[in-house]
Amino acid sequence: MNKKEINEIKRNLDKDSGFFTINHVVTACVDAEKKVKCMTNRMNNLIPEDESELIVAYLKKILSGSIGKNLLEYHFPKDAYLEGGAQIFMNEVLRSKLSDESLVNRYIQRIIEKMEYISTYTVFVAHCTYAVISKNKNLESDLESDNNYNFIITAICPVNLRIDGLIYDEESNSIAKKETADRIVDPPTDGFLFPLFSDRQSDINGVLYYTKNAKKPNSSIVQELLGCEYSMSGVSEKVTFHAIMNNVCGDELDLNVINSVNNKIQDIIDRSAHDTEIPTVNSRDISSILWESGISQQKLEHLPKVYETALGEKELTCANLVDKKTVLSVPGVTVNISKEGMDKVRTQTVGGKKCLVIELDDKMSVNGLETAIEENKITEPV
Repeated sequence: MNKKEINEIKRNLDKDSGFFTINHVVTACVDAEKKVKCMTNRMNNLIPEDESELIVAYLKKILSGSIGKNLLEYHFPKDAYLEGGAQIFMNEVLRSKLSDESLVNRYIQRIIEKMEYISTYTVFVAHCTYAVISKNKNLESDLESDNNYNFIITAICPVNLRIDGLIYDEESNSIAKKETADRIVDPPTDGFLFPLFSDRQSDINGVLYYTKNAKKPNSSIVQELLGCEYSMSGVSEKVTFHAIMNNVCGDELDLNVINSVNNKIQDIIDRSAHDTEIPTVNSRDISSILWESGISQQKLEHLPKVYETALGEKELTCANLVDKKTVLSVPGVTVNISKEGMDKVRTQTVGGKKCLVIELDDKMSVNGLETAIEENKITEPV
């Protein structure tokens, strides 16, 4: 699914949308010992409106974040289509529209058994229907078209204990200590959408996984529950990219090269801002970027093998590789430099020592206080 398709579903996942309907909604609270504390399966129109709005807000969260970081698309492997496979089971749940109590119970139990989770959590599952309006040759909406996209969306939400020390007690008209604790259902940490919405049509061969923590997604959901091959996270992509850079560039990797590579990948992102597909780079792209950044051809000859060893034929997501600021670190000193400030920074040998030199204006700020620049001249030995 691309950005446009995800946004279309998210935008219409709303009670005020004339093209969208939430049918059945399942809720289940599971404790840390994997026991179901309570469970309901209701038609959405029978759920109190204020409660339904909160559930829909959590479900919409599953379509939030950056593609490649928070939103990861997975396709089912061949064995998922065999009897008892994850794709077969997910498709069965989809066709039931959550109206089969026995199947719903099996679905919740499958989540409990397959997913690793460290605390009490609530599962929200909804069967939804989106009436996809096609465009005719004149790019006008064809209201007569009949193309319904039916999907199951699942949100995994942590339940946390809240004890608010002091409250205003209306009965005694006083400030008093709260005697009870509330278990609050927080926004989802994980979730998934099945099937995919590709080319504005249903694609039962894949699933869209959401993680709140892009640095540490719940791989058990992808591998064990959904039966897909887990791919690296956005953080892992950057770590792998850095390893490739270090391996290939060696002693030619300096501040200017790193800054140039970052800017060139950012340029790719900027040029693709209005594209529906997320921009990626492969071995050939990286070779061109490094060459233009000053890495010698001799070094670049090693890139294809290094890249293939690390990633095979997988491409890297550009958004996972760039940094908004440059962080320079030596023991005891860390300097954060914005993109706009990089032209004021250079490395230079001063007094026989390698130094980081920062061009300063008449004044600078130290711990938020404006201070004048001391006029201490540093001369290099002749």
